[in-house]
Amino acid sequence: MKRWMLGALVAFAGIGALSAAMVPLRTHLSPATPALVLVIPVVAGASVGGLASGVLAVAAGFVTYDALFLPPYGTLDVGAAQNWTALAVYAVVMLIVARIFAFLRRARLDARRDADTVRRLYELSDLLIGDQPVTRVLQVVARTLHQAFDPQWVAVLIPEAENGDRLAVAATAGEPPADELPALVPEGGRAERLQPREGAQGPGERVVRIALTARGRPVGLVAMAGASLDRHAFDLVRTYANQAALALEASQLREQAVRTELLEQVDALRASLISAVSHDLRTPLASVKTAVSALRRGDGQGSLSTGDREELLALIENRSDALDRLVANLLDMTRIQSGTLELRREITPVPEVIDGGLRASGVPPETVTVDVSSDVPPVDVDVVLMEQVLANLLDNAVRHSPDGTPVSVSAHARGDVVELSVTDRGPGVPMSERDRVFTMFSRLGTQGRAGLGLAIAKAFVEAHGQTIHVDDAPGGGARFVVTLPAAPVPVEM
Repeated sequence: MKRWMLGALVAFAGIGALSAAMVPLRTHLSPATPALVLVIPVVAGASVGGLASGVLAVAAGFVTYDALFLPPYGTLDVGAAQNWTALAVYAVVMLIVARIFAFLRRARLDARRDADTVRRLYELSDLLIGDQPVTRVLQVVARTLHQAFDPQWVAVLIPEAENGDRLAVAATAGEPPADELPALVPEGGRAERLQPREGAQGPGERVVRIALTARGRPVGLVAMAGASLDRHAFDLVRTYANQAALALEASQLREQAVRTELLEQVDALRASLISAVSHDLRTPLASVKTAVSALRRGDGQGSLSTGDREELLALIENRSDALDRLVANLLDMTRIQSGTLELRREITPVPEVIDGGLRASGVPPETVTVDVSSDVPPVDVDVVLMEQVLANLLDNAVRHSPDGTPVSVSAHARGDVVELSVTDRGPGVPMSERDRVFTMFSRLGTQGRAGLGLAIAKAFVEAHGQTIHVDDAPGGGARFVVTLPAAPVPVEM
């Protein structure tokens, strides 16, 4: 039911009820009293339905006042001249009252609409400064237009990712018919000017297409079906379109910036990987090539002793093991980044973990001192991964230790964990570098050292829910400390 009809019904019902209450008392009432009382339904009708309802209420009140409260009763005969004056005053006053209350109602509705407009504009403006994804911006734009103008449906179209010259429906509000959505795409994929046009939804229905442009560049299109737009609403549509276009462009630019930053990080990672691998490959390959060349020359001249040959073969074997560890590290990092790393825990004595790490590292056992406390319990770990952790820490320690300086490995119980430490006598790690040293491909000072092994060690340790850190060693150097989960001690029955 339309508002003016509802207002008229309210006024008619009020006139009837009040008249029924006053008719038995009309002989005792002054002519002005019914007129004043009948102001109430006029005010109610104008407040509910506007000026049209107020005018109808005045007309109904005029007839009721004349027929029921001015003698002779039951007729429209006015009678005395003073009655004409009362009717004229009633009609003029009631029309003025109806006009005032209709104006107040309209002002109240305009204020409410303006408040809704400001709120929705604020919501769109908030998207301009917020870090919202494109999908979220599109949903808010569609919902805001649907709530503000009450169309049958709203659809937002943006350029396709694969074909930027063609638009595709990206968000909707209401219930747009699925078979009609493809018809919304402008011919040639071009955004159109703001204009009403007859749509394909049915006779007499209109589809308004709104071009979303930011700084003269089209960024999308909005289509609304069945919206009743006056001049004020058209201006609001343009404002919403401008705000929506800016919000959409800002969100798209943020996503492009994120993609660009990601590509830059990938490029930097690729460059670091190439640099790190080439650095770590060059040294062992050079040693292998030198040893092989010496063996070939020695064999041709017969000048190599058995000890020399064994030393060169051991060097080749050692450097080959280093290359194998490098490849294993790269494969391990791939497993970590792809999320396919799985733990295979088993309860293992700490000395066995240390022996396995020494074997995996290829470090001569005579260059390493081992100190395991007698109270150290077994640990519940993935043995293969923890041996690789220790191997990487030993390789790092040997690289940074002066020639002839031993590396020490120790293990001590600390509550429900076992602290395993690897200590060298090298230059140590500056305080400012202690977090970055575990970052993949980090380099410290002029050492030219890639942090691949330490990054893998950190990932393996954290996969066990444990920690790894570095601090200063007593007497100088670096001390890398790893915690291992102690195995639960079985309860004796």
